[in-house]
Amino acid sequence: MRPRIRGGRTTVLAALLSLALAAPIAAAQAQGAPSARPAADSTASAELPHQYEVTGLATRAERTALAATGVSIDEVHARAVVITATRAQATAIRQLGHALRKLPDPPGFATPSPHKPRVKDFPTGYTKYHTYAEATKEIDALVAKYPAILSKQVIGTSHEGRNLLALKLSKNVTKDEQEPEVLFTAHQHAREHLTVEMSLYLLNEFTSKYGTDPRITKMLDSREIWIIPDLNPDGGEYDIASGAFRSWRKNRQPNAGSSSVGTDLNRNWDFKWGCCGGSSSSPSSETYRGKSPASAPEVQVISKFVHGRNIGGKQQIKAAIDFHTYSELVLWPFGFTDDDTGEGMTQDDHDAFATIGKNMAATNGYTPEQSSDLYITDGSIDDWLWGDQRIFAYTFEMYPSSFGSGGFYPKDSVIPKETARNREAVLQLLELADCPYRAIGKEGQYCKGS
Repeated sequence: MRPRIRGGRTTVLAALLSLALAAPIAAAQAQGAPSARPAADSTASAELPHQYEVTGLATRAERTALAATGVSIDEVHARAVVITATRAQATAIRQLGHALRKLPDPPGFATPSPHKPRVKDFPTGYTKYHTYAEATKEIDALVAKYPAILSKQVIGTSHEGRNLLALKLSKNVTKDEQEPEVLFTAHQHAREHLTVEMSLYLLNEFTSKYGTDPRITKMLDSREIWIIPDLNPDGGEYDIASGAFRSWRKNRQPNAGSSSVGTDLNRNWDFKWGCCGGSSSSPSSETYRGKSPASAPEVQVISKFVHGRNIGGKQQIKAAIDFHTYSELVLWPFGFTDDDTGEGMTQDDHDAFATIGKNMAATNGYTPEQSSDLYITDGSIDDWLWGDQRIFAYTFEMYPSSFGSGGFYPKDSVIPKETARNREAVLQLLELADCPYRAIGKEGQYCKGS
């Protein structure tokens, strides 16, 4: 994605276009029996989504309206976007006069099977990516090697029963000290496997360099760092289960009354859930928000963990990064509104967010912007972390910048470079975590005694 020119609000256009685009897809959603669901629901178990380029969409309002149909917007350019959609959704969008071009499927794109396949490895050219079992094995080895500074907690399980882990890094790792905490999360969306590698890179970097790298040593001596390496292990395993990629985004939670499977975890968080046209109510959608806020078990687990770091009425986690792919962006809240200072955010809050975000982006070459500059989203983790817990939360959309450079599936040869690329940005956020307002010179006003 490239930087975009921000314009005025065009709410009426967005609403009208949203209704027009959504109508053909949702026409069958009459109240009542399950048989009235859209055609996409009845075929979802037998059809995987594809990526398409849609041309002629130049404004944020138009992109928001397109996203409101239930497709996911994967990449944005000046007058075009790349989306993930079912064939039925693509047909409906074409019927409205939009030009679509189907993009090539990922390597060995899988044909769904009615039988649960045995989990396999990544395809050739991708085998250095870690499966869930391989990542768990590497994490366990690191915990055994560095028990003084790294610990592992099982904080819950996924829908299919896989452990969700929280890894803690700190000088006195067994003690809960009064130190600023920073949270790094990854892999909300199943096909974004590079984010798991980002988590493993941080674990290896922090452990192996402690005691020799002055900045890392100082951070582990004065911070408590939490890494949740895989929020969506079920979806990730399903994406590679056939030995080929499925371009799967959601978790693997069944939806009652529908043959469609999965909730978009990053539309399921309990802040402004479903408020603003930034997610879908249709289970067949790529951005299905779930039946209720935090209805996905994985979101419940992480929400409980974060709430558990609120001790004595004070949230210990001060800053966070949620890693995604792709587009090379640094994003900050809010996503639910295109106002710079939406509900629960002051001008100073916004200025601190923007300054830190721009400074981090200057180190990795990403484009910095408010999340809603792309299009409206609601129920996202960053909005929740700030809106509910006042945590300075960012999304990093990692490599590559475009579908043509690998999209969701860049070859494994890029892993070392594209994970290390975020080292400086991560360290900058850690160093500011005790007082993010220091970025705008207002530590005296907001961080007295820090």
